[in-house]
Amino acid sequence: MHLDDQDPQGLQIYLSRKGWICDDEPITSLSKPGEGNMNYTLRVRTASRSLIVKQARGYVEKYPSIPAPTERATMEGLFYREVAQNPELRQYMPELLGLDEAENLLVLDDLGEASDFLECYKTGQSLQPGELTALVTYLSVLHNQFLTDRLNPAFANEAMRTLNHEHIFVYPFLASNGFDLDGIQAGLQDVAAPYKKKPLADAARALGERYLADQVGMPATLLHGDYYPGSWLRTQSGVKIIDPEFCFYGPAEFDLGVMLAHMHLAQQPETVHQQVQAEYVRHASFNEQLLRQFTGIEILRRLIGIAQLPVSLLLDEKARLLELAERLVMG
Repeated sequence: MHLDDQDPQGLQIYLSRKGWICDDEPITSLSKPGEGNMNYTLRVRTASRSLIVKQARGYVEKYPSIPAPTERATMEGLFYREVAQNPELRQYMPELLGLDEAENLLVLDDLGEASDFLECYKTGQSLQPGELTALVTYLSVLHNQFLTDRLNPAFANEAMRTLNHEHIFVYPFLASNGFDLDGIQAGLQDVAAPYKKKPLADAARALGERYLADQVGMPATLLHGDYYPGSWLRTQSGVKIIDPEFCFYGPAEFDLGVMLAHMHLAQQPETVHQQVQAEYVRHASFNEQLLRQFTGIEILRRLIGIAQLPVSLLLDEKARLLELAERLVMG
């Protein structure tokens, strides 16, 4: 099955054959629910309901030149199934209605008209305390509910971790990676140059080894794996969390570090940082230094790597953030 918004009849037959819609439930419209990065996603409306259908292809949907593992759809589906066992977490995520591992496709309940949190990168757009509480509560419950010293091999997600590792810990720190940062913002290439050298590049690689390593003998938890504003939704029923295809069992410090990094990148006020730090419930052996390092590395890769954000930052503001990130990683 090749998901295509120009082939409603083919999708109708497929969904009906899988038992995810009824034989007498015709599709009335197909549309794209938003600008996704990784997958091809459609909103499927029938006469009685609305579904979200996602398919993972062998490349990143937004960047077709970048190969990506197709099994990410299966990983996302497994995450939804696992997390749905917890009633508190279940209320924050869409319900999984179907998973076809052979076709790398999953079907989710439609959360309705929603907007992601990417607008928080615009100047003056502060996250609200209630929204922050929801986002931090979800992460705290997820990390503490699934904290273990016995890893679940079903969530190794090695292919996706390898992809993420390359773009977080390696690619941004290559002196000649072929990515013209001046095409993003004039002067950024020169500003970024000092951060592609030792010892920072070596520290990034060492941190990347920690990210890739199985957490044998160390506390590990089920991670969302990409906990940033593009994975958060505002809906009529509150804050929701989506797109956990990078999930794996790893250090809780990674998810929280990514979240904090984006509070810096979005220039959120100090009260936001304080609220996140205060409300997140740490496990007994939580490593504050590791948290700072993951925070710094996420800032660096978003500013000088390929996964750029819709930020409204001047060049000198990016320079100050890069300085902060280096201190966090090296400190």
